[in-house]
Amino acid sequence: MENLNITKMSNVKNWFVIYTRPRWEKKVDQLLKMQGITSFCPVRKKRSQWADRVKDVEMPLFSSYVFVKITPKEELKVRLTLGVMNFVYYMGKPAVIRESVIESIKNYMKIYPEAEVMSIPGMEIGDRVKIKEGVMTQKVGEIIRLQGKDVLVILDSLNCALITKVPFTNLELIN
Repeated sequence: MENLNITKMSNVKNWFVIYTRPRWEKKVDQLLKMQGITSFCPVRKKRSQWADRVKDVEMPLFSSYVFVKITPKEELKVRLTLGVMNFVYYMGKPAVIRESVIESIKNYMKIYPEAEVMSIPGMEIGDRVKIKEGVMTQKVGEIIRLQGKDVLVILDSLNCALITKVPFTNLELIN
C-alpha cells in the first residue's frame, strides 16, 4: 500500500521556476513545450521603435525566469533543455509555486497586457546620480522626487537649476 502512495506522489505535477540564459526565456518556453512539458513564460506587450518602423513586440515579464509544471521524473528533462541554467531553490530544494500564483499572473496579464516588473534600485530622495544615456548623458544631479518608473533629478552642472524626468534604468548612483 505504501508503494502505491509513493507512485502516486511521483506523478503529481507541481509548478517550479527555472532560471534561463539571459534573453532565452521565450526560446526555452518553446523548447520545453516541444518536449511535451507544461511551461509558462508570461509576456508583456511593448511598442518598440526602430529607425525604419514601429513594431509591437512581446517581452518576457520576468527576466531569465520561466515556470514549469512537472513531475519529479521530468526534472532531468527540464535541466537538459538548451538555455536552462538551473531551478530556483528555496531552503535547499527547487521552489514550488502554488497553482493560484500562476493563475493570478495569467489573469493579471489578461487585464494589463503592458504591465512591467521592475526592480527599483536602492535610490532615495537626496541621492547623487549620473545619467547613463540620452540627451543629458554624463550629467550629475540630485534626486528630488520618485515617480513610478521615473525620477525627477535636479541637474546642477549647468549653472542653473534644470529639473528633468529620467527613467530609473538611465541612472547610476554615485558617491
